Amino acid sequence: MSALAPTLATWLDINAEAIDAQQDLAHEILPQLGRTGLFRIGVPANQGGVDGTTVDAIEAIANVAAHSLTAAFVFWGQRTFIEYLLHSPNEALRERWLPTLLSGELAGATGLSNAMKYLSDIEPLQMHATLRTGDDTHAEWTLNGKLPWITNLRREGILAAAAFDHIDGGLPSIFAIPHDAAGVVRSDDLDLVALRSSNTAALALDGTALDASWQIAANAPAFLARVRPAFLGLQCGLSIGLGRRALAAIDASSAAARAAVEDEIRPLAHELDSLTKRLFDGVRHGTFLATPAALFEIRIGLAAVVDQAVRLEIVTAGGRGYLRQQGGTARRTREAAFVPIVTPSIVQLKNQLAQHRQTRAA
Repeated sequence: MSALAPTLATWLDINAEAIDAQQDLAHEILPQLGRTGLFRIGVPANQGGVDGTTVDAIEAIANVAAHSLTAAFVFWGQRTFIEYLLHSPNEALRERWLPTLLSGELAGATGLSNAMKYLSDIEPLQMHATLRTGDDTHAEWTLNGKLPWITNLRREGILAAAAFDHIDGGLPSIFAIPHDAAGVVRSDDLDLVALRSSNTAALALDGTALDASWQIAANAPAFLARVRPAFLGLQCGLSIGLGRRALAAIDASSAAARAAVEDEIRPLAHELDSLTKRLFDGVRHGTFLATPAALFEIRIGLAAVVDQAVRLEIVTAGGRGYLRQQGGTARRTREAAFVPIVTPSIVQLKNQLAQHRQTRAA
């Protein structure tokens, strides 16, 4: 587990409990991450990044998650939106907004959880576009709908990605939605039991007019299939980092406590390493583009590892782990409870795998 910049690691460790349980520091997380250059990892240098690969970005998210899942969740939202712009054919949109996204001055909210479920036939699109005027190159649309859960909706300013069903016909498309466009309304923060400084809220559009300059992709299904390995791969960084930190906490416990769970810890650590390697290999070589089911299996497996690792951390921590501000055990139990419900949830992925197996058997 490579180290973060010392100043960032210290800030996260000092404030991990507060940004999990309160909303007071929500405005500070993105600038803290941006100042250390984390959003530039895996982005080509000629576009403002520091080169590297998506695997490097996953590792960076895992490193943050080992200190704070809230901060890592914000990181995931920002870096995933950046990934959308990197894959977008809309060069003008990318050139205009990528610099402030990479620096952390502007928040990027993924907003495509609904779209990813749409891609897997889990639910229909919840956003709708109606052509107001123009043709394909000089078009303007009226956008309506609501997304009930989006992370990184900073009140200081955002771009949010969302997929829209075109009710006039044609393929669904994806737009970048600026916070100050007419008809864009952010709700109050959702009343989460944890991760409360993640700027998670609902976003509603009521008659918002945007033209083609805001379109990330005209063909949403093809675009979503292309970015899904990064979307889920970066998301898996949350589980990797949290699992590593729980195992490290167990290793730092008393000799008697470690001995009591040694037979369980060794295979668990091996499983985490194995799943991480499979994830990195698949992302690095692009194999998940053709075999998304393999990526679903890894996401499910990592969630199971996190659940077991945190439970064993509780066992080895004993009563101390039930106290607030005592090593983070109690916080990590709340963080771990979030891992199975991040979209696409474990239930949704298991259902998708069951359908995949039925299709193959038919």
